[in-house]
Amino acid sequence: MKKLFFCLLTCLPVLTIFAQGDDSVIIKAIANEILVNGKAYDNLRYLTKQIGARLSGSSGMVKAEQWGLNTMKQSGADKSWLQECMVPHWVRGGKEELKVTNGAEKNHQLAVAALGNSTGTGPKGITASVIEIKSFEDLEKNKDNVKGKIVFYNYKFNPRFIKTFESYGEAVMYRYMGPAAAAKYGAVGVIVRSMTHSMDNYPHTGSTASGDTIPKIPSMAIGLRDADWLDDQLQKTPVNVFYKTNAHFLPDTIGHSVIGELTGSESPDEIITVGGHLDSWDLAEGAHDDGAGVVQTMEILRTLKAIGYKPKHTIRFVLFANEENGLRGGAKYAEEAKAKNEKHIFALESDAGGFTPRGFSFGGSPEQLKKVQSWIPLLQPYGVYEIEKGGGGADVGPVSQAFGIPAAELIPDTQRYFDYHHARSDVFENVNKRELELGALNMAAFIYLVDKYGL
Repeated sequence: MKKLFFCLLTCLPVLTIFAQGDDSVIIKAIANEILVNGKAYDNLRYLTKQIGARLSGSSGMVKAEQWGLNTMKQSGADKSWLQECMVPHWVRGGKEELKVTNGAEKNHQLAVAALGNSTGTGPKGITASVIEIKSFEDLEKNKDNVKGKIVFYNYKFNPRFIKTFESYGEAVMYRYMGPAAAAKYGAVGVIVRSMTHSMDNYPHTGSTASGDTIPKIPSMAIGLRDADWLDDQLQKTPVNVFYKTNAHFLPDTIGHSVIGELTGSESPDEIITVGGHLDSWDLAEGAHDDGAGVVQTMEILRTLKAIGYKPKHTIRFVLFANEENGLRGGAKYAEEAKAKNEKHIFALESDAGGFTPRGFSFGGSPEQLKKVQSWIPLLQPYGVYEIEKGGGGADVGPVSQAFGIPAAELIPDTQRYFDYHHARSDVFENVNKRELELGALNMAAFIYLVDKYGL
């Protein structure tokens, strides 16, 4: 009897909250649970320090999948499972090399990293002259001078953009399509200025276009200091380099997205998806990209369970496979959902780092956007001040398109993200515990509001 009385006393605050239905009170309960009892930071420490890099096809991928499944269960999922998909297996194959072979700077070494999905030079490497290209228009003007040379795309991040993803969106085409464009005119290799405005010299990897019909040549990213150094040298004198990369593909292999679920109490056939991607590049620990989104996703699950929240709709928590160099996990999730005739109503993603939350981007109708913007006063105490027209991240894109549903993405402060993005500096030590937790808090609140009010 005493145990029953104690249980009633301890459960009374939670029961009272849901009886009142006061949104600000429920969101405060979510906040208190995450800020006082949160597991996201400890989970991120384990993912980054005990598992580390987890590129598709690697042993780290396999370890991360099993850890994700176990953590999903521990976080309180009603159901959890692995969703199989075939993933590409690209391998860096060892350290890259780029060094000057002529003039006063002979043997000067430059900081480089092979681009994902690129091909290698072979064990002998390549020795060739470098031609600097500032833009695709510049490439067209110099197309007759490219054959047999190494193209150096030196397109700088635009510092005028306050939202740095705009700088990235403008520059990333040189990483993604630049090698194929240079190959078309006979280039033997490509060097791409890293997609960052940081002050260090870390090269930032990332995917380049691949496919049976796309010309392939060896491709590397170069650190910013060395990009500026190379630019300076080329203004004075021709530069020849020795260029070597060991990158190659192995056959596709089996990977998995990790899925957990809280079953809806009123409309269990209607599904809300929230997630991040489990894979990361091989250079670092993938703490911000996208370890943060992964642990925030599971923290939402743990928190809703901990405060006794019973969702109206089924909420799926997904750790997507293979976002970085194939998007196979997101595509498979949508494909299987369509095949099963599931009913999806909304999808939310975190894939912009574990920094202080500022808002959400939202891809829905004008009426739906207006509705979710009416929730801003509930989120403002926790740092969110805008919900802008946009959409979800890459992983929720396929399910959003397949079902014609709104998708959204957490928008943290962007100023530091590209300091770490795809570079060896993307480590646990560069994630702040409070910022990480505030991101999970706001995502959980947003999911709660969608579940309660619909769209």
